[in-house]
Amino acid sequence: MARQLRFNGTGSGGTGCPSVHEDTESGEVIVHGPPLTDADDIAQLRHLSEGEVAVVVPRELLVDWTPKEATRQARIIDLDEFEGLFRTFSHSAWRLETRRRYASDEATGTYRQFVETGGVEWDENDPYCELIRSQTAQGKRVERVRIVDQPLTTGQLYLLNNAKRNSRLGEDIRNLWRTDADRLQLPTEDFWLFDSRLAARLRFDDDHLVDVELITEPAEIVRYSVIRDAAWHHAVPHEDLAAQLSNSG
Repeated sequence: MARQLRFNGTGSGGTGCPSVHEDTESGEVIVHGPPLTDADDIAQLRHLSEGEVAVVVPRELLVDWTPKEATRQARIIDLDEFEGLFRTFSHSAWRLETRRRYASDEATGTYRQFVETGGVEWDENDPYCELIRSQTAQGKRVERVRIVDQPLTTGQLYLLNNAKRNSRLGEDIRNLWRTDADRLQLPTEDFWLFDSRLAARLRFDDDHLVDVELITEPAEIVRYSVIRDAAWHHAVPHEDLAAQLSNSG
């Protein structure tokens, strides 16, 4: 069975070598870089076994991108504390949505309305709307990239309709085809990134949101920021996606 490897980062600029990856299941770290080839240098190495290859990496690569705390305990917060993050962020809240369905959406009356009629009469005065409207009115940014399939699932079509309401609150919502997300090697994890300093990784049991892992480790925050920049660059405004679907239909 193939490892589930996550790209942590590179110290090489655009070439991608040397780089650090991490096995998300075992926690093992994989480093690749240019091989050490000089015979006199290799002769100084201890315990280099047959089949092993020594690679050369700058010290900064290990300092910046290898996990710092092998025994770090996940800090899990409940959904009430998670909601509080939307009241306390200072500048920006950015979301990556990767799932094909969300059970919490399917339990709502608006979802049933959408399935039955193809449209929704949205309430723009519920507590979430009032909170986000108050934050964006202060100039704070609330942004999302939603990864979507071809064809879109019912849940993704529902969220595309929902984007019209949330945009009126001041959110900027964009979409990215899953084929493009795979090409960019974006992760399948859902998360919010607040002020580029704190990440909230959403943890699901099947398609039900259970709790949230709060992350402040600098290397992880940088990794999430890189994901954000790549996804945002390639995503298109939700209005453009809706127009594409309308024209193709």
